[in-house]
Amino acid sequence: MNKKVIAFAASNSSRSINKKLVTYASGLLDGADVEILDLNDYELPLFSIDREEDVGQPELAQAFLKKISDCDGIIISFAEHNGSYGVAYKNLYDWVSRIQPKVYQDQPMVLLSTSPGGRGGRSVLELAVRQIPRFGGQVKASVSVPSFGENFDLEAGVIVNDDIASQLLEAVNRLFK
Repeated sequence: MNKKVIAFAASNSSRSINKKLVTYASGLLDGADVEILDLNDYELPLFSIDREEDVGQPELAQAFLKKISDCDGIIISFAEHNGSYGVAYKNLYDWVSRIQPKVYQDQPMVLLSTSPGGRGGRSVLELAVRQIPRFGGQVKASVSVPSFGENFDLEAGVIVNDDIASQLLEAVNRLFK
């Protein structure tokens, strides 16, 4: 039976380069059934204790946690906003962590990031690599892809830099090792 993997960009942009990257990277997995999630399908009101007291545990937050519990592995590509997580990811994460503090439920994970700049979202990736193990994720590999426009062919949907392509292939192949 094939492993079930969920993959998503930690972004709600309809033109997310991180979604393009995570889609490409998850396509490198052999023998896995991959579901690409869209954070827009899990949009929730801005988290606050007051709002939580009013609405409880939203269905969308519970549905997201179920996706995590029902999979065998996770690939995330993080958008970087001012050196940190994008608000769409952070808000969803805040909601689900109130339901299940170990959000990632001991799942193996590959973490990615990209940006148009030369650091490729490295600050948010470093943050995620440090934090996610505390919340139940087993980080198997991480890769930052700098200068996305130069290293990714949008029409073909592929990485054109051989070194980066090799790094991504090696990273996704570590997901279940």
